[in-house]
Amino acid sequence: MDVGALIIGDELLSGKRQDKHLQALIRLLAARGMKLAWAECLGDSPARIEAALKRAFAGGDLVFSFGGIGATPDDHTRACAARALGVGLELHPDAKTIIEGRFGADAYPHRINMGVFPAGARLIANPVNQIPGFSHGDVHFVPGFPSMAWPMVEAVLDTRYPHLFSAIPDVDVTLIAIEAREGDLIDLMQDFVARYPALRFSSLPSFATAERPMQIEFGFTGQSALAAIALAELEKALKARDYTVLPGKSA
Repeated sequence: MDVGALIIGDELLSGKRQDKHLQALIRLLAARGMKLAWAECLGDSPARIEAALKRAFAGGDLVFSFGGIGATPDDHTRACAARALGVGLELHPDAKTIIEGRFGADAYPHRINMGVFPAGARLIANPVNQIPGFSHGDVHFVPGFPSMAWPMVEAVLDTRYPHLFSAIPDVDVTLIAIEAREGDLIDLMQDFVARYPALRFSSLPSFATAERPMQIEFGFTGQSALAAIALAELEKALKARDYTVLPGKSA
């Protein structure tokens, strides 16, 4: 079963916003020994979204669709999914309860539409604002907001697809930043610890000697694909701050 992604929004194609979902999904999959097989970035064209979803529903892959499930006029994903499936749209009773519980009378006339999904859809819980996403078969629809989308993707993977996880032995990967001081890089280290909770992070500073300059050896320990992604991102971040970076020892 391959894994694919549909990333939807005119703002991504116009350059008004940069996509963050692709790299995040790669990380989430790698933490479970999985890989992304394909991805499509689509604008808010209903015809293109419907065509992409027809392929997704018929293809037999595990697919995550990001964006376009709100209640504004430019959110077409729910209606396109229904047409791609050949079913009608209906207000999901559990979504109705959630939205009415959150907004009360203000759920009407517009917010309630966020609970209208293709017939037969299952809800995906939203831990941030409770407004659910939905699944139909192995195609899963989450919001465009990263803070909501990523934990929803993790929940889908962990509850429905643990049989696809691959148990791979942990590895240690390292790199060396020359003339680096830990105190100058606390913010960067905190960011990577938060970004990669499945990995163990290490920082080993060394004072300058006659043979070599002051340096820090940074390391990640964990699943090999995820550790490799983290190390590559850290190298890029360090170079962006004008540090010289050398390869460390890996095991």
